[in-house]
Amino acid sequence: QVPLVESGGGLVQAGGSLGLSCAASGLTFSGYAMGWFRQAAGKEREFVASIATGAEITTYADSVKGRFTISRDKAKNILYLQMNSLKPDDTAVYYCATATGLSSYITRKYEYWGQGTQVTVSS
Repeated sequence: QVPLVESGGGLVQAGGSLGLSCAASGLTFSGYAMGWFRQAAGKEREFVASIATGAEITTYADSVKGRFTISRDKAKNILYLQMNSLKPDDTAVYYCATATGLSSYITRKYEYWGQGTQVTVSS
């Protein structure tokens, strides 16, 4: 089991910004497609964003497109999610994960998961 550790969650007012980070030991991020997912209370885990290997093509859920940015620092082996213009509907536990193959929006295509970090957006 590869430990992924998310950080950066917290409480923010609507319209504000937060930046999440995901770090791991024993795993080189640049060799994996990676993604961010979120799970709100009482709801299923949903795709937020992903970044592919190679050309680092990014993909976003429609609900966050234009507001969130996924990126990674290969030298530091850290995955990021910059969240701007946050809305109360963005409130959830956010997870980072490594894909088993190509970048995907499908949860079961991801192998290793972090423990999650809570993001709460107040209205």
